[in-house]
Amino acid sequence: MILGIDIGGSKVALALGDGEGRILGETRLGPPDPSPARALADILIEARGLLSGAGVAAPDAIGVSAPGPLDRRAGTLCGPPNLPTWRDAPVVGPLSEALGAPAYLENDANAAALAEWRFGAGRGARRLVYLTMSTGVGGGLVLDGRLYRGRGDLAGEIGHAPIEWDGALCACGLHGCLEAYVGGRAWTEHLRRVVSDETELARKAGGASGLRPEHVVAAARAGDARAKEELERFVGYLARGVVLAVVAYAPDVVVLGTIASAAGETLCFAPLREQVRARIWPAAWEDLRILPAALGARGPGLAGICAALEGLRGERETGRLGED
Repeated sequence: MILGIDIGGSKVALALGDGEGRILGETRLGPPDPSPARALADILIEARGLLSGAGVAAPDAIGVSAPGPLDRRAGTLCGPPNLPTWRDAPVVGPLSEALGAPAYLENDANAAALAEWRFGAGRGARRLVYLTMSTGVGGGLVLDGRLYRGRGDLAGEIGHAPIEWDGALCACGLHGCLEAYVGGRAWTEHLRRVVSDETELARKAGGASGLRPEHVVAAARAGDARAKEELERFVGYLARGVVLAVVAYAPDVVVLGTIASAAGETLCFAPLREQVRARIWPAAWEDLRILPAALGARGPGLAGICAALEGLRGERETGRLGED
């Protein structure tokens, strides 16, 4: 049995399952404690409860999916933006020692890409690009059946590809990044700047200051013209990022999570596909699938499980964690 743990700024998800994606038990915690030690103590209580409930003394392996920056080989988080107090915070060592099993750390977007590739919308594909638009824009690549991390684990950061030279300031400090236009935080800030309190869209959110992407999606689905304009802007910028990914990696499937997945086929995926098709070679479009993420609430736990599966595969193949 594999214990999967997904650590995020707003929640911690745990799942106990196997290499086929079957989940025996799962649970969630709220936002992790600012103190890594206290947060890990909370996680261990939940983990032991899952193991006990399944009649398992110890897991075979532990996988941790977490936001970067992180040091995968050292097993530490390095002060992610949503967990700023987790600077040089050891994660792998304490969990491994406490639960008596090898533990592996993976960037959350990479782990989510693996989960969608193994168990979700990308199942069966040889080449997958995964993008998720939550607070920022995370990306992961599976190329020829392997997670591709690139030099310094920097591959897949499509959210920081510039789509507007000298454009909007991104949280990373550069200008014009895809994330600055379709990331949840950036889009929220944009909405609060450009949408008037007098609009029906703002009124539905209790005022422009309360607007979030989910309000736009819901209002657009209800036919609100202003919301449709904003969603069209989102899709237009997202298409630029997808085109870059398709041209660079020639994937079989592009899987899109969170905001895009919530917006659905009519409001997002149909117009997105048309914009992408119009801007790439016909050979690149042929047989390309652009799909919403399929795992839903199961995704975070399975991402943690996939972090362990990938770590175990690396050790089997090379005898050294993380060597590709």
